[in-house]
Amino acid sequence: MSQPRSAPVPFGQKVAFGLGMLANQMFPAALGIFMVVLVQDMGFPGWMWGILFFLPRVFDSVTDPIMGFISDNTRSRWGRRHHYVFLGAIVMGVSFVAMWQLDRADGLTHNFLYFLFWSFVFYAGLTLFSIPYVAIGYEMSDDFHERTSIMAVAQWIGQWAWVIAPWFWVVMYDPAWFENADTATRHLAVWVGVVCMLLAMVPALFIPSRSSLDDGQLVPLTWRNLGGGVREILDGFREAFGSAPFRKLCFATFLIFNAFNTVAAFSFFIVVYHLFQGSTAAAGIWPTLFGSVGALVTTFAVIPTVAWMSRRVGKKNAFMLSQGLSLVGYVLLWFLMVPGRPWLFLLALPFFSFGIGGLFTLMMSMTADVCDLDELATGKRREGIFGAIYWWMVKFGFAIAGLLSGAIMSLVAFTPGAATQPAGAVDGLRLFYSGVPILGTLLAMWIMRHYDLDEPRARAVQAELAQRKQARAGGSSAPGAIGGAWRCSRRTPGGCAPSPAPRATSGSRSRRARTG
Repeated sequence: MSQPRSAPVPFGQKVAFGLGMLANQMFPAALGIFMVVLVQDMGFPGWMWGILFFLPRVFDSVTDPIMGFISDNTRSRWGRRHHYVFLGAIVMGVSFVAMWQLDRADGLTHNFLYFLFWSFVFYAGLTLFSIPYVAIGYEMSDDFHERTSIMAVAQWIGQWAWVIAPWFWVVMYDPAWFENADTATRHLAVWVGVVCMLLAMVPALFIPSRSSLDDGQLVPLTWRNLGGGVREILDGFREAFGSAPFRKLCFATFLIFNAFNTVAAFSFFIVVYHLFQGSTAAAGIWPTLFGSVGALVTTFAVIPTVAWMSRRVGKKNAFMLSQGLSLVGYVLLWFLMVPGRPWLFLLALPFFSFGIGGLFTLMMSMTADVCDLDELATGKRREGIFGAIYWWMVKFGFAIAGLLSGAIMSLVAFTPGAATQPAGAVDGLRLFYSGVPILGTLLAMWIMRHYDLDEPRARAVQAELAQRKQARAGGSSAPGAIGGAWRCSRRTPGGCAPSPAPRATSGSRSRRARTG
């Protein structure tokens, strides 16, 4: 079990966690940029691109909860997480470099199978790294506001991936740098892979760990228990979704993040075809500026502002305010995309950036609060399984978003790469570009309207957990005043009325160990 820390986490440890976040975000950011080369320059047909996009992510979504179970129950002198983060960093870095060593002379079939194989290796490394890494962040503090500070620093550093990655376009397609884009990706992949591998190692090396060798509450990771661990994973899913606060966090994130990703690629087409009549030469760096400036706004304005709002008005209200500002941005993008005056859309980006920019800063902090509530109900610390479930929702939705993007382009009869587009096609893209995120955000805000794990309740949960630990140290069990907060027996004007929730006893833990 993690050691509670009520004192502020040293800033250096927050930075160490944030450098891991930079790697965690730079890999998918670069991957998204490089993937276009497969279709545009290597000649992969659409069905191949679809398989490469979908299958590794399905594999990733299956392995995430398994890794969460393993990480939650690992006994080692390095703790439950750190060695997995270190090994995952190596696998990610090596496989990312290898994945992009493609040569046209090897033929389409060879390149497809080669890339697919290394994609599976890369996503295995991503799972090995990211699930324990996120759990380390949840464990770094048990303070309600300090958790938001940790995630704000991490997201601030991680956002630089989205500032840097769009500029790969400029390097890849400038003949002064490389003769063609596939040659560029072979070289750039080495730099991205090696640098991000080193960054991903930082949390494992510089965030303190605590030995879990003597933690008797963990399920032994024998082959028999690993086989039976599927049942534990399914039970973990069921118990996690038995938490109304956690369900709200998952569904709200699913709606906001994947509504955004459904239309994210449209920004390039809207800038080129609406603002510059289909001329990529005339568009110049404006498509790159859209992504890069938006990320800069998020880095220097949105994340610090959201962290400040969280301390002043609470996490839920900060979520509502930040998403409300994003709605203003989506509306402004409809009116400020004016042909001949491309600079106008920059005025919408400060509002637009609050949507995704504030989402994970708050949601990751709120998930850490939910892990305390889960420990109160079950007696176990399961940051790994909660992180796996949360990010499974994100990744599953991301795959769906990719399918919806293509469906929308077909619906409005938009053809990427065509010199001209049918009448109404570009305006159709613009309508979906603003409309889909507005709808997803409004639904998410509706879901979160009764979220009730606020600061007083979170501190009450932590107080009872501390009381239980003292009672266990003294050889007795403490009564639970907050334990029933996990389930909701009836709705009251103030939120949920508690109903008794079963507590983990030594007998139930033994049974779990046997069925594990």
